[in-house]
Amino acid sequence: MHRQNILTIAGFDPSSGAGITADIKVFEAYKQYGFGVCTALTVQNEATFKLCHWVDADLILEQLIIILNKHKITVVKIGIIENWELSLKVLHTLKQYNSAIKVVLDPVLKSTTNHQFIEGIAGQVFTEVLKQCFVITPNYLELLSWSKNEAVEKTVQRISHLTKVYVKGGHREDGRKGYDLLYENGTLSAEFPPTINPVFLKHGSGCVLSSALACELLKYNDFLKACEQAKYFTEKFLASNTSLLGTHY
Repeated sequence: MHRQNILTIAGFDPSSGAGITADIKVFEAYKQYGFGVCTALTVQNEATFKLCHWVDADLILEQLIIILNKHKITVVKIGIIENWELSLKVLHTLKQYNSAIKVVLDPVLKSTTNHQFIEGIAGQVFTEVLKQCFVITPNYLELLSWSKNEAVEKTVQRISHLTKVYVKGGHREDGRKGYDLLYENGTLSAEFPPTINPVFLKHGSGCVLSSALACELLKYNDFLKACEQAKYFTEKFLASNTSLLGTHY
């Protein structure tokens, strides 16, 4: 069976619930060939986070370039990177090799265990990062941290003029928990209600959703269909058992 190539640029989590190994498990579930560039080494399990050691920027770029020199990559998922300036360097490198590459950026500001990885908005650099992405997948709390003194909806509308924004609804506290939203060009273009019940809290669920969406972009030209299927894949992951570590189907 022919497998399509897909790449994750993310950190290493020893529990494999999140990060690069979680992404690779998603890629395997989709029967795609996953490449991985490591951006950080963490000391954690699914319940406890101790430390994060960032991989040197030059080493990250060297990992990336040796893969791009050998293999054609059309879709990339990006997880944690130390800062927005380095994220922009990574994006520029990707676009140098393939200007049409589709980037799914999961802007992980904090771990599930509440470790802070990266600050919220970094001015013009942050704006340039967004412009280079096909879609970003923040959760509600991440959007809230970006909102400062404005309403969350106004923030996401503003950001969606720069890139598509798929808002993960697992942290919503407005009675609509699990309702994901898609914003494009300043407007709410689609809503994805939960379809599986019950689901259970999982370490790395945001990584799984963004990786699944990247995989779906290889399958569908219809972006809404890709979003629907990625959400369904993630819900099956959340429903797979009652522990913090899920399995993939």
